Amino acid sequence: MGESDARTGAFTRRRRATSAAGRGASLLPMNGRSAAGCESSVAADGSRGDGQGKRDRSLETVRSKSKSDKKKRRDDIGDRLSCHKTQQSLLSSASGFNNYRGVLNWCVVMLVRLKYGILVDPIQVISLFLKDPYSWPAGCLVIVSNIFILVALYTERQLSKGSFSELVGFLVHCINLAIMLTFPAAVVLLVPSMTPVGGAFVLGTYTILSLKLYSYKDVNMWCRELSTVKAKKLSRSLSCPSAQHLSGGDRKVCYPGNLTIRDMYYFVFAPTLCYELNFPRSPNIRMGFLLRRLCEMVRRNVIAWMIPIIQMKRILHKTTWCHVPNHLLWLMFFYWFFHSSMNFTAELLCFGDRQFYKDWWNSESVTYFWQNWNIPVHKWCLRHFYKPLLRRGFSKIISQSAVFFLSAFFHEYLVSVPLRMFRLWAFMGMMAQLPLAWFVGHFLRGNYGNAAVWISIIIGQPFAVLMYVHDYYVMHYSQEAD
Repeated sequence: MGESDARTGAFTRRRRATSAAGRGASLLPMNGRSAAGCESSVAADGSRGDGQGKRDRSLETVRSKSKSDKKKRRDDIGDRLSCHKTQQSLLSSASGFNNYRGVLNWCVVMLVRLKYGILVDPIQVISLFLKDPYSWPAGCLVIVSNIFILVALYTERQLSKGSFSELVGFLVHCINLAIMLTFPAAVVLLVPSMTPVGGAFVLGTYTILSLKLYSYKDVNMWCRELSTVKAKKLSRSLSCPSAQHLSGGDRKVCYPGNLTIRDMYYFVFAPTLCYELNFPRSPNIRMGFLLRRLCEMVRRNVIAWMIPIIQMKRILHKTTWCHVPNHLLWLMFFYWFFHSSMNFTAELLCFGDRQFYKDWWNSESVTYFWQNWNIPVHKWCLRHFYKPLLRRGFSKIISQSAVFFLSAFFHEYLVSVPLRMFRLWAFMGMMAQLPLAWFVGHFLRGNYGNAAVWISIIIGQPFAVLMYVHDYYVMHYSQEAD
């Protein structure tokens, strides 16, 4: 046993020595090559190793960049899916907002305009456009709008099941939206009993619904894109990451579980134009808050009608009247609609995002005013029109001009069609905001910029009203006056 162990140990030592010699010999010149040749081969191997390392690093960089791009696209889709959060309106006592410095500039501008006013009579404007309030076909058109809502819902359901391809679904949505804008306009133009007020109400309703359904189409398309990337259904928590936006008993819904009639009509009546799988919700309905908003809506309606009547008595039934009350009526409409009415609707539906406007009265530029006085429209334009144009490679100037062009189109659409006359005053007034925004942004700052914004608001709207009232009167009442 001892001898065998000794022989085994000696054999093992010889094998180790032989392998060590072999390793050492591999570093010596072989096949007649010099040591310099061996060194050059070693250097070449090293350079090849460095090149391979660089290629590996470049591949890792490309992989990491592609991963970051994919993550950025997923995050971008996730950001697009969520655009609401729980917050209060600025004029609500709960918001804590107290910056009203722009109102001081408004007072100065109003004092000047009271002395040098443009003459427009709101009573004559209303009586001119409202002929017979009891023969409105507007109600029938509002009921018919449900057909377009159900067509959009049916199309999205077929897309979610794969029965429609993306191209077919896109074409159906485009046809549906095109009919929504042309059908009510044709009825307003062709039905004699449709009054301008009824026509404006119908076209406003259909315009809001068309913007909502466009957002509905986009968001569900983004959900399909994201579910394709992740190869699984999209949880509602991705569209609204914050858990505080949900009331305790609400269940999270997955796409396509949101494609229900209840979900669709909640969005139709919600005070927003941007669809979201999971809207921020308030925990309950505050009856005190609801009644206060209702009283404000009723009270301001009464005041809006009484101010012109009182003023008419003061000036002994003269046919002309300073245009300032037209601006006051516009301000009352803003408070009635954007604060009282929309907060009333939001409270009734437990809709959590109450930011329907920001401090536009402090605007030091025209751009800031248009971005903050009507948040639902601004949010829709930013989400579904402006950013998509930027992603397609358009510049900011072209994208901003396109947004103003779209807004100008709808302004003219909502005024000219109900009045059955096409003068482009509203369109040109909106497009004139572009050079005005450039001028104020480059040459006026602080209070001067804010005063310029107030002057454009106070003068622009009465001028547009005056032009349309004049043309409407000439078309319909000039012969009777003669």
